[in-house]
Amino acid sequence: MIAHLRLILAAAGFALITIILLPVQLLFVKTGWSLQKKLPVLFHKVVRHLLGIRIHVHGKMAQNRPLLLAANHSSWADIVVLSAIAEVSFIAKSQVATWPLFGLFAKLQRSVFVEREKRGKTHDQASEIATRLADGDVMVLFAEGTTSDGNRILPFKTSLFGAAQVAIRETSVETVTIQPVAIAYTRVHGLPMGRFHRPIIAWPGDVELGPSLIGMLKEGAYDVDVRFGEPVVIDSKSDRKALARLMEEKVRAMMQRSLQDRD
Repeated sequence: MIAHLRLILAAAGFALITIILLPVQLLFVKTGWSLQKKLPVLFHKVVRHLLGIRIHVHGKMAQNRPLLLAANHSSWADIVVLSAIAEVSFIAKSQVATWPLFGLFAKLQRSVFVEREKRGKTHDQASEIATRLADGDVMVLFAEGTTSDGNRILPFKTSLFGAAQVAIRETSVETVTIQPVAIAYTRVHGLPMGRFHRPIIAWPGDVELGPSLIGMLKEGAYDVDVRFGEPVVIDSKSDRKALARLMEEKVRAMMQRSLQDRD
């Protein structure tokens, strides 16, 4: 009974905040007003409260620009968590653009949609990301290329790390800062989540969004660690494959620190 009441209240709150802010953000994006970067932060702060997510931030997001954040990805809630912390945009798979409502949200947050399986488009996609980086937008790359079960880090894909070097080659910037970010869901109702309960919030690729969303809304009261690691500054001579491996190692180490409940 309590779970269903929580679901109804959260859904009603989500509908209300969407009705109020979505048309406003649509106007901001169409007019190019600078508030288009700030409004998603407000929206996601409200949504994370509705979901019952408590965020624990360790470290700070780098101040250098251009800045690319290389993060792990285990849940659709990662979007809410990162967006509630800072003004960011996401590099998302092309299918997201077609999702009902959530695709519109992604577009209004000025996401860049990529087709990872079409290698012939890699350069054009990297160029779009590079332009956004050079313009000062903080872009989030979920470097695993898919969602995990929340207990481990999958191998980082190397292709879109090349966008950072494209920004150096094709724009006026001389360096790009890459910062590793680890997102780890650690507790539910104040109790350690553990491997058994982490699927409550994890969203592996074969699980439909609807049931995952409803299940999470019913449960409520989650704790998540977000760790910002030591940033790395790259230039035109940097090796993107070595960079991807380094980011993977850093994110894995930070995630394990959170899962083992160490500050």
